[in-house]
Amino acid sequence: MSFFDAIGIAASGLTAERTRMDVTSENLANADTTNGANGQPYQRQEVVLSQVGGGFSAALSGAMGGSPAGSGPTAGGVAVSGIVNDPTPDQMVYDPGNPSANAQGYVRMPNVNPVNEMVDMIDESRSYESDITAMTTAKQMFEKTLDLLK
Repeated sequence: MSFFDAIGIAASGLTAERTRMDVTSENLANADTTNGANGQPYQRQEVVLSQVGGGFSAALSGAMGGSPAGSGPTAGGVAVSGIVNDPTPDQMVYDPGNPSANAQGYVRMPNVNPVNEMVDMIDESRSYESDITAMTTAKQMFEKTLDLLK
């Protein structure tokens, strides 16, 4: 594992959390959209993340085994695998005055719960902050190492 891999791993986390925040913002913005482009209510979306590289155990075993640089596992991190629709069913809300209401007076609303989305947004912003802290710590370690080599 290279000395600069820590910054790359933290950067991959920043990118993933930014994508999660963008999708959560879109979900919140469309929480009341009853007629989308396809004529259906907005469908909540979720981000699917996947691990990049061999993971922590592979990096640790490579470092403990003393494998030469470049022959060990690649740097880890996280990547966005895709954005998928949440399969949760739409909500039926009684609102007979709404132009989108059916004959019984019910409106099909998106499967977006604003409270859950706000909790997700807090979690995503805290994860983003953690990645920034990890990147800052790695930078400080590099600076201290360079100071020792002077």
